[in-house]
Amino acid sequence: MTEAGRKIIKKAIMKVAVIGAGASGLTAIKCCIDEGVEPVCFERSNDIGGLWRYTEKVTEGQSCVMKSTIINTSKEMMCYSDFPIPADYPIFMHNTYVQKYFNLYADKFNLRKYIQFGKEILSINKQPDFKQNGQWNIKVKDNKTGDVEETVFDAVMVCTGHHAEKHVPEFPGLSDFKGKVIHSHDYRNPAGFEGKRVVIIGIGNSGGDMSTELSRVASQVFLSTRRGSWVLNRIGDNGMPLDMASSDRFKLAIKNALPPSVITSIVEGRLNARFDHSLYSLKPKHHVFSQHPMVNDEMPNRLASGTLRIKPDIKTFTENGVIFDDGTKEENIDVVFLATGYKFGFPFLDKSVLDVKENRVELYKYVFPPKMEKKNTLSVIGCIQPLGAIMPISELQCRLSLRVFQKEVKLPCSDEMILDIRSKELAMKERYVQTQRHTIQVDYIDYMDELATLNGCLPDLQSLFWSDPKLAFTCFFGPCTPYQYRLQGPGKWSGARQAIMTQWDRTFESLKTRPLGFTEKPSQKKFFIFYFVFVVLFCYLVHVIFLR
Repeated sequence: MTEAGRKIIKKAIMKVAVIGAGASGLTAIKCCIDEGVEPVCFERSNDIGGLWRYTEKVTEGQSCVMKSTIINTSKEMMCYSDFPIPADYPIFMHNTYVQKYFNLYADKFNLRKYIQFGKEILSINKQPDFKQNGQWNIKVKDNKTGDVEETVFDAVMVCTGHHAEKHVPEFPGLSDFKGKVIHSHDYRNPAGFEGKRVVIIGIGNSGGDMSTELSRVASQVFLSTRRGSWVLNRIGDNGMPLDMASSDRFKLAIKNALPPSVITSIVEGRLNARFDHSLYSLKPKHHVFSQHPMVNDEMPNRLASGTLRIKPDIKTFTENGVIFDDGTKEENIDVVFLATGYKFGFPFLDKSVLDVKENRVELYKYVFPPKMEKKNTLSVIGCIQPLGAIMPISELQCRLSLRVFQKEVKLPCSDEMILDIRSKELAMKERYVQTQRHTIQVDYIDYMDELATLNGCLPDLQSLFWSDPKLAFTCFFGPCTPYQYRLQGPGKWSGARQAIMTQWDRTFESLKTRPLGFTEKPSQKKFFIFYFVFVVLFCYLVHVIFLR
C-alpha cells in the first residue's frame, strides 16, 4: 500500500470528539471534515450558537447574550476564513444576524448531522493504554432520558468557551442589602427595571452595555469601577469600521518599530479627541494597552445626559443603598447588577490533564496541555480573550489541532512548551493590570501569525509581492482579514484572493439603501495625499523586503 493510501485510511478511521456546538465547536466540526476525520459533537442544549443563541430562559452555567447585543467586531474581521458573511448583512451584526450566519455555515457544510443535541459531558479520561494510542474515554449523559454511555475517541477538542460559571466577588454588607442582586449572566433586557435606581459593578463590555441600555429606562444608573476604563467605539474616521482600519500589518510594523510610549500617547490622544476621559470620570491610571478595552458607542452620550453616572469602587452596602470608596452614598437602590465576569474551567477533565486556578491555565499556544506523554490528542479551542474576533482564531486553532492529532505537525517537547507558557505569562504580567480577567489575552494578528507559522499557512508576502503584487499590497496595507490564512499552505482556499480583493465592497454593501443621484469624485487634495502616502509606504515595503 502506498503512503498516500495509508494516510487516507488513517484519516478515515480517526474519531474526534467535539465538546460544544458554539462558535468554536462549529468550526471544529468543519475542520474535522476538511481533514477527513470523523467528528462527533456533543451539545448539551437543543441548538447551535452557544453564547450567541439568545434565549429568554436563564440556564446556570450556560451564558447568553443580551437581547440587544451587537457584536464588537466587524463582519469581515469575524467571519470564518473560507465563508464570507453575506454582503447584505450589517457591518456590525446584531446577535440575530450572528446566529443566522452560524446557521448558514452549518447548512453550507452539513454540520448538524455530526451534532448530538441534549448531551452533557460527565467526564473525559485517558484510556488505560493512553501512552500507546493517546485515546480518551468520554462519559456522556442524555439530558432527556438520563441514560449514560461511554465512548472511546482518538482525540478530543474542547470548545466550551470561557463564559460559564459566574464570578461573584464578596462585597461588605451585600448580604444585608434588601434589593435585588443579579449577575450579568442572568440579564436579558431592560423590561421590569423602568424607573428603578440601579447600581452596576464592573466596567467590562457587559457592564458598559447594561449601563447604557438601562440608563434609557431607569430613573438613575450608577456604574461602579475600581480603575476606570478607556472606551473605544466601533466606527472610526470617515465611518470606517475601527477594527478594519487599525488591524493591518503595516500599522503593526510601525507599532513594533516605535517606542511603546509613543504609540500609547497617539492612541490615547485619539480616544480623548472623541471625548475627554478625565472630564467624564472614566480615565484610568493605567494606559490604554494595559487593559482589555471597553467597546461602547453610547457611553459618553449617556453620561452627558446624566442618566448614567460613573462612581468609584464599593466600600460597603447598606440595607437599601451603597457607600462608595470616596465616601459618597446613594440610598434607595432597587437593583444591583454584578458585571464581574466569569470563572472558566473544565470540570469534566481530570486536574492532572488540565487544572484551572483563578482563571489561569497552562496551555501551549493557549491550545495544547503541555504534559501529555507525547500523545497530543487533546486541544482546547476558544479559551482566549482576543483584541479582535474570536471566530477566526478558534478556526485556526482547530486547523492546527487536526494536523497535530494526525502527526502532520509536531509540537516541541514538554519542557519547551512550558517555557513558552511561562514567557507568555511574564509578558502578560508586565503589560496588563493584574486581575482575574487578564489571563488569556492575545493580540489578533500576532497570535494568528503564531498559529499559522506552526500550521504552515502563514502568508508569505515577500514571495507574493513578485507573483501577485496587488494582492501583496492589499494584504500588507489593508485589514488582516481571516482570508489571508487561506492563501497558502495546508487548507488553501481557491476563493481567498477574491474574498480579500472584495472585502471592502462587502463591508459597505449594507449601507447602500438610498440612491444618491450623483457620483462623488475624490478631490485633488485627497489624490495628492494618497499619492504621498503610497510613495512612503512603498519605500518602507522595499526596505522591509530587500534591506533586512
